[in-house]
Amino acid sequence: MASPTEITPAQLARLIGTPNAPILIDVRIDEDFTDDPRLIPGARRHAFRDIETLVPELSGNAVVVYCQKGFKISQGAAAMLRASGNAAETLLGGHFAWRDLALPLVTAQKLPDPDASGCTLWVTRHRPKIDRIACPWLIRRFIDPRARFLFVDPRQVLNVAENFDATPFDIEDVFWSHRGDSCTFDTMLDEFGIRTEALDRLASIVRGADTNRHDLAPEAAGLLAASLGLSRMYRDDLDQLEAGLVLYDAFYRWARDATTESHDWPVPGGLS
Repeated sequence: MASPTEITPAQLARLIGTPNAPILIDVRIDEDFTDDPRLIPGARRHAFRDIETLVPELSGNAVVVYCQKGFKISQGAAAMLRASGNAAETLLGGHFAWRDLALPLVTAQKLPDPDASGCTLWVTRHRPKIDRIACPWLIRRFIDPRARFLFVDPRQVLNVAENFDATPFDIEDVFWSHRGDSCTFDTMLDEFGIRTEALDRLASIVRGADTNRHDLAPEAAGLLAASLGLSRMYRDDLDQLEAGLVLYDAFYRWARDATTESHDWPVPGGLS
């Protein structure tokens, strides 16, 4: 049974992928990380002895700290954060408990190197529609919540990537792009190793909307319509991205929790 300062893997799994997810800090020692170099989605590594350097950044946020088994290292680090005024919990059973439940884990070696601020930096073509909003949503919700995105002239994506040490995506002839009939969203799910039933369902909708194959999912036409509408509502690509994150939050929650629910009118048995 979890203590008042612990969260169970099942509870944490319900939060990951949503805007309410806590900040996740992996404080495993190097030897333990080398044994299993994967991260809980959205987590970043930090040395437990330096945990107090994060206090200003974490202020006002929910935080979950985890080590290999959820014992002395993570509990000590979380207690240090709480002593400094942060709301910090530990993961019951640590990384092992999450792994043993076969919950998704991100392949850390696929993560681009962070910039000087500790965030990953990505670049793609301007005026995004579907894949170029879906992929940033996936990255922010499951890979790097602090990730930054640059939208530039299509002819300058590779030049910007080279000069600003950014990772290009969703353009031809780069690693993070379409492969065969799949779109960049699929590529990221495969490479990061985070396929789940809900994300697979969402991927079918993204693929159908992005490649004009609405036969893949009836919801694809709705995603296309909403995406084109957003692209005309916002002149600034970053403003459009922020609005698009809410759209994908809604599609994800439907894909995870509401696929069996329907709606009709009039309500059987009368209005309610």
